[in-house]
Amino acid sequence: MSNSIPVSEDDLIKNPTPRVPIVLCLDTSYSMSGDPINELQEGMQMFFQSLYDDEIAKHSAEVSVVTFGGTVEKFIEFTSLQEEPPPPRFQAAGHTPMGEAIVVALDSLEARKSQYQNTGVDYYQPWLVLMTDGAPTDHIEDAVHRVERLVERRTLSVFAIGIGSDADMDVLARFSPNRHPLRLDGLKFKEFFEWLSKSVQRVSASHPGQNVELDTDTIKQWGIV
Repeated sequence: MSNSIPVSEDDLIKNPTPRVPIVLCLDTSYSMSGDPINELQEGMQMFFQSLYDDEIAKHSAEVSVVTFGGTVEKFIEFTSLQEEPPPPRFQAAGHTPMGEAIVVALDSLEARKSQYQNTGVDYYQPWLVLMTDGAPTDHIEDAVHRVERLVERRTLSVFAIGIGSDADMDVLARFSPNRHPLRLDGLKFKEFFEWLSKSVQRVSASHPGQNVELDTDTIKQWGIV
């Protein structure tokens, strides 16, 4: 995503539209090789394109992507969608340092929230989207406790998605204490990201603090409880 635009405090001052911060924590470990990583890339491109095409969401949604495959990488910093995004290119490799990835994602989110507060820009409840096809290969307790505290305070909304039959749904449930994790139906990444983009658009068209009901009817098009 070399053409993406990291959003600075100057950008917040120029465009004070309330923001919807979304962090996607994506498993790119070796087990995601082949069709899964390719479908993930295509789904991500659809997600970015859909937000870019929406006149409200393109000014309010800010997306950050953290990948975990062998190492943890801030693949995309919080990014404006005011220019058409290029397709993401992931490489599947290594183990699954999920705990570290979530800590990095939460640290990035806290830093971004501080920038909102410093510039007087309002923001919606942040989202953390976690997708994995396996189980963590590192320590997760610190990350779990941080997520639990944020969810309890209603300062974070988590969407935990398992990919394939080997995804550890019990671990995902620990990271999603108030919303049951879902298993992706096959490789329906495009359907999931279409639902996610429409959910973001719905939130961005509301007022910060307003309770927005997500479209649960279409979850069955991509998810399995």
